Amino acid sequence: MAKKRRPQTKAAVKPQAGDAPIPVVGAREPCPCGSGRRYKACHGREASHAVAELVQRPFEGLPGEADWVALRELVPAATVPLTLKDGLPEGVPSVTLATVLPMAWPALRRDDGSVLLGLQNDTATGDLSRDLADTLLRALEAKPGTPVAAGRPGAEGPRLQDVLDATAPFEPVVHTGFEFWVENAENATGDVAASLERANAAAIPTVRLSGVDAAYWCETPEKNHLRWVMTHPEEKLLDALARLHAAGTSSLGEGTRLVGSFRAHGLTVPVWDLPSAMSAADVAKPAAAFAERLAGALADDSPLTADERRARGGLTSRQVTLN
Repeated sequence: MAKKRRPQTKAAVKPQAGDAPIPVVGAREPCPCGSGRRYKACHGREASHAVAELVQRPFEGLPGEADWVALRELVPAATVPLTLKDGLPEGVPSVTLATVLPMAWPALRRDDGSVLLGLQNDTATGDLSRDLADTLLRALEAKPGTPVAAGRPGAEGPRLQDVLDATAPFEPVVHTGFEFWVENAENATGDVAASLERANAAAIPTVRLSGVDAAYWCETPEKNHLRWVMTHPEEKLLDALARLHAAGTSSLGEGTRLVGSFRAHGLTVPVWDLPSAMSAADVAKPAAAFAERLAGALADDSPLTADERRARGGLTSRQVTLN
């Protein structure tokens, strides 16, 4: 049934007196201020502009910023237990971040009261942290057994940095599939089992390397890759990668090659091609050795040589922005 709209009578076009707050309504509904214009063209425009500016590093200041970016952009199936700054509300046994949820729900309040917060969703504003915090807070109050729809938080609403405990560790668990969606997934039947099977078939096998931060190996049909999210300032990191590339020390062993980088949520993500036979365990030690070489290159403040400048130009020309 179509939603009924409030008629725009002559009385409705009279502005409200005083400086009372203007409530949020649907974008196409008449603005509550009484101007006669739609909300999106009146006070809704101000609210939209207030939150539209893109926050380049939405996860800055959170533990595991690089892993937040990886789980948002690169990893198919992973979960992370979250710790709230003010503790768990009564009736909420746990809060878990998930890369993606069934039907792309922003969040889910399970039957037992626990909360799953989806990370890979479209958001309403330019501040991903504020959008996720708004979804999380609404999920904490949702009725058990219900999904939580997307919303549009106000420009002054809390961000994840205000809601989560900054002293708690951020330790992703990468899964081979999406069984974490449902309890007792091994006993699933019918549509639930079929949905899990389809989702699992589409997931690229991914492993988080041990020994280095936010480096993720993934397997594709023709070759494997290592995608490593780094928090170093972009220009300095590109200089360091160029120094190593020009010196012939940017690879991770025989048959591997640094092929470029992504830019995602204010961080740089160098990417290596790996032979299809090279597993995550095989690349762990070379990655740790590369981290040591990179630290040395980052400490070098001398001007780039001609070869290093050419190498840097090649790297930047192959850089792709994900968001």
